[in-house]
Amino acid sequence: MRRFHKTFFILAAILLLAVALNSCDNRPLKVYADCLVRRVVDGDTLLLESGERVRLIGIDTPEMHESQKLHRDAQRSQQDTTAIQRLGRRSYEFTKKLVEGKRISLEFDLEKYDKYKRLLAYVYLKENGVFVNAEIVKAGYASLLTIPPNVKYADLFLKLYREARENRRGLWE
Repeated sequence: MRRFHKTFFILAAILLLAVALNSCDNRPLKVYADCLVRRVVDGDTLLLESGERVRLIGIDTPEMHESQKLHRDAQRSQQDTTAIQRLGRRSYEFTKKLVEGKRISLEFDLEKYDKYKRLLAYVYLKENGVFVNAEIVKAGYASLLTIPPNVKYADLFLKLYREARENRRGLWE
């Protein structure tokens, strides 16, 4: 009888811990195995049919819209904001053609949300399994943006980025 109580107590503690971990951010546990991309916001951000925004992990595309980041990037790169926005438009068009109106699945790394409450994800096309984040880098429409602890594919992205630049693809032509 004593063994039963001890086992019951351990199982109850594990169950309470699991519930606490899954509800820390007050969001219900949700599976992202089959989602529709309603709209591409920019080259590295998607809007799902659920209304949630997805920020593609590991990549960064030029800014297309007027923003503080656009001006920081212009200052850092010594490029005109109009030139950056033109490149941002090209990245947006590539991503739009690749995923808009299509079904995707999401893979998460260690952090699931950014400070803007966007989902942080690696994205795959349901129709053929194409790894969207990697495809954008491979085609030359994104730079790298590695933010620990979400670094699962950082080495792959670096390899694809170097190849795209060396072969003058996408934004590097």
